[in-house]
Amino acid sequence: MRALALMILTMLSSTREISMRFLAIAALSLMPTSAFAAHDCRVTGLPAEFGIDMIAYFTVKSGETCNFPIRIPGMMNSSGVSQQPAHGTLRQLNVTTFRYSAAPGYKGSDTFAIYGVGKGPYGSGRSVMTVNATIQ
Repeated sequence: MRALALMILTMLSSTREISMRFLAIAALSLMPTSAFAAHDCRVTGLPAEFGIDMIAYFTVKSGETCNFPIRIPGMMNSSGVSQQPAHGTLRQLNVTTFRYSAAPGYKGSDTFAIYGVGKGPYGSGRSVMTVNATIQ
């Protein structure tokens, strides 16, 4: 009798574990795509330096989102948005990272500007980065 009870408890435990795994997988499949991390934008331009304004370029598909990190050697003290994009949205995630989302259905160019203030090995001060995005 004890062996039968142990076998039933084992089966119930396994069934409960499988049910919990199924619920976890089902919950993940119901999460919106925006809940997952966006990839970094592939940016081209000249190397960044504090105290000098810069221009950067990247390409993204219509309706897509990508992270745009400011990578300036040294210590970033503050940052922000100087100019919002006309054909997408820009959100600051932290002192060094912004998230750009291209408007769905739009194809063409978009421009925005962000700034960083800090001190690095080659200079210090405020740097404005004008970003030119190509939306495909």
